[in-house]
Parts: sequence; structure tokens; C-alpha cells
Amino acid sequence: MTTQRAFRALRALPALRALRRVGSAQESWTFGVLVLLVVFFTLAAPNTFLTAYDLTQIATNAAIYLVLAVGMTFVIIVAGIDLSVGSVLVLAAVLSGEYTLHHGGAASGWVTIAVSSLIALGTGLAWGALQGWLVAKAKVPPLIVTLGGFGAALGIAQIITGGQDPAGAVSGTLQHDIGFGKLFGQIPWLVVIAFATTLVFGLVLGFTRFGRHTYAIGSNPEGARRAGIAVDRHLIKVYALIGLLAGLGSIMWLAYFGTTSIAGHATDNLKVITAVVLGGASLFGGRGSVLGTVIGVFIPAVLTTGLIIIGVQQYWQDVAIGGVLVLAVYLDQLRRRSIQRGTPP
Repeated sequence: MTTQRAFRALRALPALRALRRVGSAQESWTFGVLVLLVVFFTLAAPNTFLTAYDLTQIATNAAIYLVLAVGMTFVIIVAGIDLSVGSVLVLAAVLSGEYTLHHGGAASGWVTIAVSSLIALGTGLAWGALQGWLVAKAKVPPLIVTLGGFGAALGIAQIITGGQDPAGAVSGTLQHDIGFGKLFGQIPWLVVIAFATTLVFGLVLGFTRFGRHTYAIGSNPEGARRAGIAVDRHLIKVYALIGLLAGLGSIMWLAYFGTTSIAGHATDNLKVITAVVLGGASLFGGRGSVLGTVIGVFIPAVLTTGLIIIGVQQYWQDVAIGGVLVLAVYLDQLRRRSIQRGTPP
């Protein structure tokens, strides 16, 4: 066997193909942007930015969005989109909070916490699966399905609560032990949960048949169908997954903020999609990685924290995040054109 043929055979090994999906040089520019932001804000606020407190806050604030972004990574890789993720989080939090409110309220213990958490996870899973069915079986474009889901989930949450965040809907034990608790007194539990979720689904995407099918469908759905992949069933599972992770995000939100924050999630979809695209995923499907998403999540997190520290008005933060999203999509277009021309992206 020649050297070139041996090299091709080595690259064809499933483990190496999966490893390249976990992270590749295509995401290196994203990491460079993150480093530049850290350097800029460190120089702009040398005595304030990048302290141990700031690092903890950035990681904690990014934890919930990281969980949502992991689910969005799968959706975008299959060439889908989910605009409803913030509203699903709100609906799951409201239903979970309503159960807590009627079963001990703020004084409730771990039994109530466990049941309310299952309600949040089940709500997200069911809503995501329904949207996935509409995309896969009813053939409604995912943009329309999830845009409708965005309004419907939020509307149901507002009907249940009258548009007001209910008092006493979060267990004090959940807040104390999970929301503000720390592993070994150092690492916030929210960060631990986000890290574990990222690790599990990063391995799923990179090293399992589910992950391989996700990439195959995003690259060529008709080819995947001819290869024997149950495309419709897989799409339902992918949308159910992001719904499940939205339910998990709602539990984390309740634990940390102690409220359902009905009006506080209008731009969650923008933030999450920005993170995934910044991480190297293509909105046209077939490319992306959880490792890239992790980097992409921390760019808006560092940007938001840095702008607050240097005194930039909050409204400009949304402008900056929106601009970053447009830039990320533009760079994705440049990469696609480079590939079509046969030059390295």
C-alpha cells in the first residue's frame, strides 16, 4: 500500500472522522476573536475585567445559553432553525413553577423539586417533538414552525400566569443548593451542569450513529434517505432534543434567578443562534461542532460583560450581538464560496 493510500485509509477511520467533527481548524478564527475580545477588555479595564469574580460570572451567565446552544447545534447541522427556544424555556419554567407554587412554594423540598423538574423537561421535550413532527411530517418550513412556536409557547405561558411572574414559584432549596451552590465550594453547579451537558452531547455528535446521521441529513437529506437513514424520525428527535435542553435551561434559570422571567427571553434565540454560527456551524447544514459552539457562546458572554464594565449602555449590547451575528453569517458565506471555488476556506 502506498503512503497516500495508507493516509487516506487512516483518515477514513470512523474515530478520526468523528474527532474532526468535534473540533477543527475551521473554528480557530472564532477562538482568535475570543482572545482578541479578552485582550481588548483587559486593556480597557485592567483593574476590573478578568478578575476571578468576573470569570465566575461569565461562566455562570453563559451556562444556560450553552445548554440551549448545544441543542441548537444539532438543529442547525440538519439545516434547521429554532426560533422558539426562549419561549419554550419560559413555558417550561411557568408549568414547573405552577406545580411548585401549589406544592409547598418556596418552602418545598426535593420531592417537589424533582417532580417540577420532570414537568419542565417533559414540557420542553413534548413541544420540541411536536415542532419536529410539523417540520418532518407536515413539511412546514422550520422557520415558520418555530416562529409560530415562539408566539404560541409565550402566549400559553402568559395565559397561565396573567402575564405576571408568580411569587413563590421557586423552591428556596433549589436556589440555595443549585442556583447559588458550588461544587467543592469553588465551581458553581450551573457551570457543572452545563459542562456535563456539553460533554455528553459533544460525544454523541462526534462519536455515535446519531451524530453521523445528523451530519448526513444536513449535508444531503435525499442521499441520507437513500442510504437507509430514517430522516423524518431523526428530525423529530433533533427538535425534541433542543426542546428537552430548553426544559433543562428553564430549571437552571429558576434555580439562579428565582423567577420565571416571562418577559426576559425575547432575544434568547438570537443569542443562541449567534453562538452556534460563530462556532463554525453553517446555516445551510452539514457542518458544526459542539467545541465550536462552546467558543461561540463565550464570545457574546465576554462581549456583554466587557461592555457593561466599560460603561456601554445596555441597548448597545444588543446592537453589538446582532452585528456579530451578521458578521458570522457573512464569514460563513465566504467559506462556502471558497469551498465551491476549490480553495481552502
